[in-house]
Amino acid sequence: MSAPISKSKSKPCSALLLIAALLLTISLSRSTAAQTEDAFGETSADPVKLFEQGQNAHARGDLNKALAFYEEAIKVRPEFPEAEYQRGTVLVSLGRLADAESGFRRAIELKKNWSLPYSALGSLLVRLKRDPEAEPFLRVASNLDRQSSLALRVLADVRLRAGDVKEALDLAKRATRDPDAPLSTWILVAVAQRADGDNASALASLDHVLQIEPLQLSALIERAEIRLTSGDKERALADLAASEPLVKSDKESATRIAAAYERAGKPDDASRVAKAAGLTENAKVAVNGPGGPGGVVGKPEEIEAANSADAEVARKALETLLQKNPNNALLLARLGDSYRIIDTARSLDFYRRAVQIEPGNADYATGYSAALVQARRFAEAVSILRRVIAASPDNYAAHANLATAFYALKLFNDALAEYQWLLAAKPELTITRYFIATAHDNLGEFEEALASYEQFLANANQKTNELEIEKVKLRLPSLRRQIQLGQGVKKNQKARRN
Repeated sequence: MSAPISKSKSKPCSALLLIAALLLTISLSRSTAAQTEDAFGETSADPVKLFEQGQNAHARGDLNKALAFYEEAIKVRPEFPEAEYQRGTVLVSLGRLADAESGFRRAIELKKNWSLPYSALGSLLVRLKRDPEAEPFLRVASNLDRQSSLALRVLADVRLRAGDVKEALDLAKRATRDPDAPLSTWILVAVAQRADGDNASALASLDHVLQIEPLQLSALIERAEIRLTSGDKERALADLAASEPLVKSDKESATRIAAAYERAGKPDDASRVAKAAGLTENAKVAVNGPGGPGGVVGKPEEIEAANSADAEVARKALETLLQKNPNNALLLARLGDSYRIIDTARSLDFYRRAVQIEPGNADYATGYSAALVQARRFAEAVSILRRVIAASPDNYAAHANLATAFYALKLFNDALAEYQWLLAAKPELTITRYFIATAHDNLGEFEEALASYEQFLANANQKTNELEIEKVKLRLPSLRRQIQLGQGVKKNQKARRN
């Protein structure tokens, strides 16, 4: 009978198994280390050296290798904000924007008092058209580093789009204090100055840019637009001619150049630029995407909210839908209309983008011109409205805005023709008679003015037209005296003038 095996006799076997296991672990460890060393060299266990290798590859433009080094450094040292930040910048260059956003947020989490990831994340969110999310990060960046040119520039751009011209201008000017600030900073200053109504300062800023870089496309276009507004047509055309060869595939710039040629009364040049850039074809493709009416992709409740009678509810829903459909002209035009009274700058931007996508849409062009009238940019509005009416002669809104623009420009003969068209189209609108009368009055056609004033008074509503009625009653006694004295333009003089 065999003796039972004692516990003490099992120990050598257990020891052998333990030794075998240890040998296997060491072997696997050496194998893994050898594989890592093959990929990353002798630096495989040193996160700082891995990071430096990533920077070297990054500087050479070898983005994939740089990304591999940064990611390996993070594996070795999970709390490595500098590596997270640099990894994010590489991911942006590679177009992996969602991963880049995560990387910048992780860098901020690890190092809360470092401005660079805040600037980078804010800039990325702006690129993704998420301005409200971007603004807090950009403000933190500018507070952590008062001289952060990038944060100041991007934040200025955000505030300008939000219609806060004063702060945008202040931020952009602060950004120019950086001696290494790019020329785009000065262009941003010029855009803000122009939006603030200071065209002289805007031209000075653009001249500064063009002295350093004479063929800076954005500066040339901006200066051409300002010169057209101020009546300096000859030099504006010179800027447009200089900008044309620089356009290449930049469709937004081509659109602005074509629009400027139209305003300058050069439709053939405008058509040539638009055709060369393929603007019409691209616009058609952009609005015929998948989804509901107008190519809008969105949830049913978002579509319903966008059509709400509550302007604030509709506006928020439209902005949500626009993030999903950034090139949808219908949404842009609806937002342009929504903001026209409360925020003219944003309205103009939305309408401008809608017209760029659908340049042949008379409704969008009319809305854009109405926003221009609201912004008191009357000459630009006239140029667009004339094209709209040529294509759509019975467009009442276009005629109404054109009449207003002509009147503001003191082109009373032209305004009178438009008001007479409006009166024929809608004779029940009594206020039109008032403007017809004042146009005659301003032209010195006193007899016609008197007849029109009297027609206005005969049809005016005592409450609705109270202010105009008082003005007319104050004007009539002196007008009648002028007619009695034989003053004013006579019919034969008017005929010769016309």
